[in-house]
This record gives sequence, C-alpha cells and structure tokens, in this order.
Amino acid sequence: MAVFCGSRGVRCSGAARLSERRNMTRMILDVLLDAAGDCLKDLPFLFIAFLLLEALEHHASGRMNRMLAKAGRFGPLAGALLGCVPQCGFSIMASDFYAGGVITMGTLLSVYLATSDEALVILLSGGTGAGVIGRLLLTKILIGVTAGFLVQAAETLWKRRHPSREKEIGDLCRSCGCHEEENGILKPALHHTGEVLLFLFLFTFALNLLMELIGMENLSRILLADSVFQPVMAALIGLIPNCAASVILTQLYVDGVISFGSAVAGLCSAAGLGLIVLFRVNEDKKEDIRITVLLLGIAILSGVLIQAAVG
Repeated sequence: MAVFCGSRGVRCSGAARLSERRNMTRMILDVLLDAAGDCLKDLPFLFIAFLLLEALEHHASGRMNRMLAKAGRFGPLAGALLGCVPQCGFSIMASDFYAGGVITMGTLLSVYLATSDEALVILLSGGTGAGVIGRLLLTKILIGVTAGFLVQAAETLWKRRHPSREKEIGDLCRSCGCHEEENGILKPALHHTGEVLLFLFLFTFALNLLMELIGMENLSRILLADSVFQPVMAALIGLIPNCAASVILTQLYVDGVISFGSAVAGLCSAAGLGLIVLFRVNEDKKEDIRITVLLLGIAILSGVLIQAAVG
C-alpha cells in the first residue's frame, strides 16, 4: 500500500510537472503574441517617421533644415498636444525625429511627458468622469509645454556657449550604409523600420516575460504607502517602457490607491516605447541618459509638488 501510494505520488508529481511545463509554454506563447501585437501597432508610426526623415534628407537642403529648426521654437506646444493622444506611436516618431535633428530636446520631452499611452482608454472604459479625465490630461499637457519650453531655452543657451556639430538626418544612415542615392527613400525607410521593429519585439518580449513572472500585483504593492515618496515610486514604475506600467498606475488611481500627484508623476515618466527607440537610433548614449534623467526628474518634481498642494 505504501509502495502504491509512493508510486502514485511519483505519477502525480510527474503529471504536475507536465502541467507546469504546459502552463509555462502557454504563457510564453501568450507573451510572444502580446509582444508581436504591441509592435505591430507601432509599425505604421515607425515607417512613417523613417519615410519622412528619408524624404527630408533627399529633398531638403541645409537651408530647409535650418528653417525646420527655427520653426521648432513652438515645438513643445505641438509636441504636448500630440503626446496626449492615447497612442505611444507619437513618442516613437518623436525619438526618430530628434535623432535626425528635426526637433529639439524640449519638443521631445514635451511629447514624452504628455504621452497618454493606455491611460485615457482605461479612464474612459472605467466610466471615469470627464472632469477627472480633463484634469489629468490638462495637467500633463501643461507640464509638457512648460518643461519643454524651459529645456528648449536651456538647450539654446548651451549651444551658444558650447557650439558643436548639429544633428543631421543623414546620421541615421551613416552607420548602416543603406543611404545610397540609387536606393531612393523607400528602401532605407524599410531597412530602418525592420531593424528597429525587431529590436522592439525582442525587448518587449523579454520585458513582458519578466513582468509576467514577477507579477504586476507585487509591483503595485510598492505604491500602497501613502507618503510623499509615493510619486517617486510611481515615476520609477512609469519609466518602465511597457504599457502595463501606465495601465496599473491608472487603475490604482481610479481605485483610489494612489494620489493624483502620484498618478501624474507615473504617467509623465511613462513615455511608452519612445525611450527604447531613442537609445536604439540616437548615437549619443550620454545624451540619451541625460534625457531619461530629465524626464524622470521632471515627473518626480511635478508629482511631489502636486501631492504637496492637492494630495
């Protein structure tokens, strides 16, 4: 009887292990499909951005590039308004444009800070009142515009005192050698789109798998402490380049778990996949790090000030 039970126990243990392996395989497959779906949503934005950059490189003279730079004085306003649209594709396009020298750092940050990603969709589907949605979006737009103009002014002053070579659209193609006159604009645009899309897919898959193994519930527990440091933790979680971060931050705010200031901090640093694309296409990694630190610092400062003012 004991032997039978023991053998039965072995059989049960083997069945349990088989079930675990099947569950793991199913989970990995689900994560793969989710990563592919997320990347396919961003495919049009990637392709359009690179196609526009190639068109400017082929048909715009240096004079036109200077005109674009001057027109960029009002870039932070347009960037913040575009960023609040519930789609992280604009942050991806902004990263490409910044790497190509089309927009300023101030405009790039205004897009990142105002990016709504999945937040607006969650608020609307949850039946949140128009007043709450409007307050959140307006706050993010104001932060994006204000910070964008301040960073742009500081950037202009720095360049006057420390002149250096301006970014050029052709910089994106120098390292890969795809920029040949006979290639036109379609082939290089497709090349860059495919290259960045593959990078995004691999990164998104790895991150989604990690989040699945850790569990968003464990991540959300970090934010339960109602203190002045809550916006700091929310901003750090928002910095995770995954829509899951903005989803959980928005849901926690709707459920009353985190404050308005914390929600603003987390959603301001949640720039979607924009930062990942920036690190992929912009050659100056020190500059990429500075932009990330600026984004996080502005998000934390905004959240803490709002928390102190209104809770």
